[in-house]
Amino acid sequence: MDEHPKEFLLHLFYRAVAVALPDKCVPANLQSKPKGRTIVIGAGKASAAMAAAVEKHWDGPLEGIMITRYGFGQPCDRIEIVEASHPVPDQAGLDAAREMLRRLEGLTEDDLVICLISGGGSALLTLPADGIDFTDKQAVNAMLLRCGATISEINTIRKHMSAIKGGRLARACAPAKLVSLIISDVPGDDPSVVASGPTVPDKSTFADVAKIVAKYNLDLPASVKQHFDAAVDESLGSDDPAFDGNEVKVIAAARQSLDAAAEAAKAAGITPIVLGDDVEGEAREVGQDHARRALAQDGPCVILSGGETTVTVSGVGKGGRNTEFLMGLMLELNGAPHIHAIACDTDGIDGSEDNAGAYIGPDSLARAQAAGLDPKAFLANNDAYSFYQALDNLIITGPTYTNVNDFRAILVLPR
Repeated sequence: MDEHPKEFLLHLFYRAVAVALPDKCVPANLQSKPKGRTIVIGAGKASAAMAAAVEKHWDGPLEGIMITRYGFGQPCDRIEIVEASHPVPDQAGLDAAREMLRRLEGLTEDDLVICLISGGGSALLTLPADGIDFTDKQAVNAMLLRCGATISEINTIRKHMSAIKGGRLARACAPAKLVSLIISDVPGDDPSVVASGPTVPDKSTFADVAKIVAKYNLDLPASVKQHFDAAVDESLGSDDPAFDGNEVKVIAAARQSLDAAAEAAKAAGITPIVLGDDVEGEAREVGQDHARRALAQDGPCVILSGGETTVTVSGVGKGGRNTEFLMGLMLELNGAPHIHAIACDTDGIDGSEDNAGAYIGPDSLARAQAAGLDPKAFLANNDAYSFYQALDNLIITGPTYTNVNDFRAILVLPR
């Protein structure tokens, strides 16, 4: 390894991102042209780039609409790109979801719908179920982001507040052939969890919703509580005719990205240790666990993991699960002189700030103490962003236009 440890770790991150870029994974999964119309729809942080890849490689008439996060748009000629708010939905997303349904009216069996789905689609593809006030839905989304629930639990709630998620978008596409191309950002790569599964069958029920509400003691707004209590608009199950003849393909996922990073590490003479692509848990506690694993290793090696941790928010600071992971890791390492690490979200945004994640080195804790920064106080306030900003250790990449969730790499050098 000839590079500085930080540059080496960033090299692994960019390799992980590169294999999941839409221009790499979309073209080989496109269908042949139908007799009728081809309509492209979808939502997520990677969806605009996925749409651009379809336009580039599709020979024939094409139309459609995509919803992506502000700042994640890509230029398209035939497919309309709408930018909206994430992680809490806004009016732009609501209007775009309604327009998407309008454009699906009147399809025939000769038509083809290509649905491009990636992480972030739950907030972007927003249309409340009948009777739910949109401001109440916004409030529940904000509540879910702070309570420490897993992504599967969060999306179970979202599906049951929605008129478009939980398989309902597939019903709107019938009787056209529907092909869903999915870039997965969820542990286990379950298509029904990615963006709350708008075009795939859902196994979750209102009974599951009740358990999650009780588990996290959620104080639901009146219109949402009434909808959940009535339990009359269940998600679509696998026996629904809306799914007949449809195809679902997961075209990029965290495991492929971790494998690419592992191969890059091997090429540099560093042994990769892959903990898995489905790591979950409270971010700071996962960081502590990873630190203990790193301290037990003899270098040179790099510990890689993916998945999605959670953050239970009790403070008022800024940050995301990757920087909070690094806080737990750094405190547990306690200045170990031979260990460096990064943790970044592969979409380029950790939480709601402008950073993908952050880097820590052996001197990070000492530098913080010399600057009068108390990492435990920052952690208690969920303010990891400000801590690493003060150390100039943030990693800022801008949007990557893909999303296979979190990437963590811990470099253990010889002692």
